[in-house]
Amino acid sequence: MFAAEAPAKAAAAAEPTKPSFTEQLVTSTTAAIDHILGLDPVEAGINAALSVGVVLAVYGVLWVVRRLSDHWLARVHVGGAEDEAARTQQAARFTWGLVRLAAVVGVVVLVLGIWGVDARAWLSGDAGARLVRLGLVIIIATALVEISGFIIKRLVGGFARRSADPRRAAQLRTLGPILTGCAQTVLVVVGGLTILTELGLKVGPILASAGVLGIAVGFGAQTLVKDFLTGLFLIAEDVVSVGDNVEIGGFSGVVEAMTLRTIRLRDANATLHIFPYSEAQVIHNRTKVFSSYLAEIPVSYDTDLDRALAVIQQVGDDLRADPAFKKQITKPFEVMGVDRLADNAVYIKARFITEPRAQWDVGREFNRRLKNAFEGARILAPVKTTPVQAQPLEDRAPPAPPGPGPGS
Repeated sequence: MFAAEAPAKAAAAAEPTKPSFTEQLVTSTTAAIDHILGLDPVEAGINAALSVGVVLAVYGVLWVVRRLSDHWLARVHVGGAEDEAARTQQAARFTWGLVRLAAVVGVVVLVLGIWGVDARAWLSGDAGARLVRLGLVIIIATALVEISGFIIKRLVGGFARRSADPRRAAQLRTLGPILTGCAQTVLVVVGGLTILTELGLKVGPILASAGVLGIAVGFGAQTLVKDFLTGLFLIAEDVVSVGDNVEIGGFSGVVEAMTLRTIRLRDANATLHIFPYSEAQVIHNRTKVFSSYLAEIPVSYDTDLDRALAVIQQVGDDLRADPAFKKQITKPFEVMGVDRLADNAVYIKARFITEPRAQWDVGREFNRRLKNAFEGARILAPVKTTPVQAQPLEDRAPPAPPGPGPGS
């Protein structure tokens, strides 16, 4: 048994070791450089001129094609929807990137052929074939990342548009970017591991090292993990969605985007506030399911309160009956009565229940109509008074001049 194994081991040891991909690439590149450096100066000049001509010709063709494609896209976008135009632009950019990559590869092959380097023969070898596979993996991975983002956005957008529940549509629009980010991250990781495999590296030890490193990073990045998990629960429990008007940490605004780690608010001054989910412990959502406009109306103590209450009720009912606001106001207008007695005013509280995000439009129109109705009914608004205390005459008299001194 041992005698049979010995010749096999000897034969395996006698076989030449196959060079690695890196060694083959270095050897081929060195041979090509030596061949180019050994050319006659006149021949090298002619080759250089031909190479410049090829590059300029390909650049000119690409410039013409780009101009024609831009002109066609501009005609297609006229009168189209904004989201459709954005998707078309994204697809056009990706296609144009592939065209430029193919042009670069073609130029390199032509230029190498001018200089006497047979690139096609080299590409048919082991190193060239591996390099081609590496390029295809990169192209396919990039295409899958773009296509996955396009498909997820298209599907989520379609479900949101067809949803009869506005709240469900907002939740779907919130989930769209997060699903896109997760899917693209997985594709990038898989593509990176495939590229390392094509380069001849062993992925198993790398994954084992990455697992140990991930545990170490997890202990040091607990805040990031907390942000991610908190964001998942916020979305799963439908606490907040894109488009809601919320208050977080004393800042109010519309939720513009929700990523894997942060929530972003845009306030009325167009300032963008970015909060990690771990800092959004208390969220005041003003637009979930329905909204409310609460009005505190001050009137003077000299006003007939029953008359003021009747005017307020009439203004609210008229506003709800207006076709422009009827769909926005979901419940009858409610006058809650005299809320409090202040120093110089009586405060009456009233409330509208509206569709989400409609309370401010309804409130502004209500205030305008109520002011005009108060003027027509001669209902007095409170006048702020400042108490003034009279000063005694002796305090206002100028001080007496000092008398003559004892020596005068």
